Amino acid sequence: MKIYVKNMACESCKIVVQEALNELGIAPIKVDLGEIETKEDVSDDEKRKLNRIINKAGLELLEKKQGVIIEKIRKILVDYVYNSDERSNIKFSVLLSEELKLSYKHLSNLFSEVEASTIEQFLIALKIERVKELIIFGEDTFSEIAHKLHYSSAAHLSTQFKKATGLTPSHFKALKEKRRITIQNI
Repeated sequence: MKIYVKNMACESCKIVVQEALNELGIAPIKVDLGEIETKEDVSDDEKRKLNRIINKAGLELLEKKQGVIIEKIRKILVDYVYNSDERSNIKFSVLLSEELKLSYKHLSNLFSEVEASTIEQFLIALKIERVKELIIFGEDTFSEIAHKLHYSSAAHLSTQFKKATGLTPSHFKALKEKRRITIQNI
């Protein structure tokens, strides 16, 4: 049985869900971002209990088809951004359409309707947080970061970063207090 989870965007979330499943005696086949697969069917009562437990961590079970599709979009985009250096320059619109077997126009309209934000805005927010993370780690130059995240240039990255944060990447790097937002709060 597949169960879908909203706001599940990191390894810590997977641990929270795994612990909640263990607490309820539910045996998962796998726990992935936004998705749980169990060996046996999970009763409505068990789902309610699971939902109550994971709500404490800001997670929520999804029942409606729209919510499931939105979480799949979010999961694909998180993977797209965080593993972008492993991917060719495939457009995210093509990736979403291929992965979800739905037209990008349909996915875009649904996402905007439910999230009150566009897929593009969500993707930019994810990329900016990834840029912050890479700047904090300090292992890559701005040009390397731009290349990893498929920006056309370091200047394009810098312009988008400043528009989103009000700071240049250089100024951000110089800050002692690193201003990062968790993926769940985007």
